[in-house]
Order: sequence, then C-alpha cells, then structure tokens
Amino acid sequence: MPSSIDSIIDRQLRKWELEQSLLSTDQDAVQIVPPIITISRQKGSRGSYFASRLSERLGYTRLHRKVIDRISLSSGYRKRIVESLDARFRSKVELMVEAFVTGQSIDYSDYFRHLYQTVLSMSQLGGVILIGRGGNFILGRKNGFHIRFISPKKKRIQNLINYKFISKDEAIEEIETSDKLRSEFTRKLFDEDINDPKHYDLVINAEYIDVEELLEVAIKAMFGKFDKLEHLDSEQNC
Repeated sequence: MPSSIDSIIDRQLRKWELEQSLLSTDQDAVQIVPPIITISRQKGSRGSYFASRLSERLGYTRLHRKVIDRISLSSGYRKRIVESLDARFRSKVELMVEAFVTGQSIDYSDYFRHLYQTVLSMSQLGGVILIGRGGNFILGRKNGFHIRFISPKKKRIQNLINYKFISKDEAIEEIETSDKLRSEFTRKLFDEDINDPKHYDLVINAEYIDVEELLEVAIKAMFGKFDKLEHLDSEQNC
C-alpha cells in the first residue's frame, strides 16, 4: 500500500500529466498556468490550517514539507515532473538550476539542486501550495505568491495546547525547536533571514484575525499581484 504522502504526490503528478496530454492533443489550446503559492509559517500560527483552507477555495493541492522532500529525494518523481513540462520549460528550468547552484558551497548540494529543480518545475505547472522549504527564496518575488504566517509566541503556545492537546511545556519546546530549525535551514541554504518581510508578498499576523476572514484577502492580493505584473510586462514589450 502506498503511503499517504506517495498518494498525494501520485494524484498531483497524474493531474499535471493529464493537463499536459490534453494540451498536446489540442493545438489551439492556450496553457494558463495557475499561480503557485508558497507559505512560510511559524509553528503554532495556524499557517498550515490556512493553507488547507486556501487550497480548498482555489482547488489547489497542498504540499507540505515532507511531500516536497519526498519528491526532491526521489529521482522517479522528479523525472515525472520534468517530463510533464513543455520542452521549452524543461530547458528553462535546467538553466535556472545551473545558474543558481553553480559555485554554491553547501554541505548537501545534491539535495539543494534537487529541491531547486522540483520547486522550479512545479512553478511551471502551477496549481499547488508549497508549505515551507524556502519555496519563496527559490522562486523569487516575480514567480509565485509568497505568504508569511506569524503570531505572537503566547498565542502560538495556546494554539498548540488547544489543537494538539499537549502541555504548555511541550508547546514551548516545539515552538522554540521549530523556530530555530527553520531559521537555520533558511540561513544555511539561502543565506537569508526567514523573518525578513521583504521576502514575502503578504505577511499575516493572525493573532486577532480569524483564518476564514483572511482567505479573501490573500486571494484578492494574489490575483492583484499577477494582474499588475502582466500589465508591467505588456508595457515593457511595447
């Protein structure tokens, strides 16, 4: 029996493969790639729940850290994603990966290269929400819509107590460990500060705002961003 992670990956890969197959049989079809969304969140901020609700509203697939790692570390999954790309996009992704990883002195460079290839390929296919793994740093500001979900530590502790049914001490330990690991991961792989707001299109402090009320805000902001980018591109090409 495949694991739940493998089932999620296989469903999304089959969806992409079907979309590309339909395009290849219809010469008049115009490919419209749904924008990819990345979500960086503090432990206990309810960012994962927000991602789930947003994926439901948009009809996207929510891919969390373990799913992204599973794809990145599997040559078979990576091959299927790359083969789902149009030939011109395959070359584009290969060039982008090489341009970024060349000269990088990283201890686990193979993983880094595979992570880059996976995220960049998924951005060309669209329709997914990536949670964690520095997707926003890989894609850059013009590619994808990038959200940072935060909340005060006191609120995050209470959220873990309420939703994970753990003790206060356990909640504190989970939050402090998670904050440290995520910060170190971002610093080591991208030499960036995960908390710097300039890396995100939308930073949400969910302390006093209900997650459901934030969905329309995020959706409107995302489509507003891409409308503006399309307008700017049109002006530059005039």
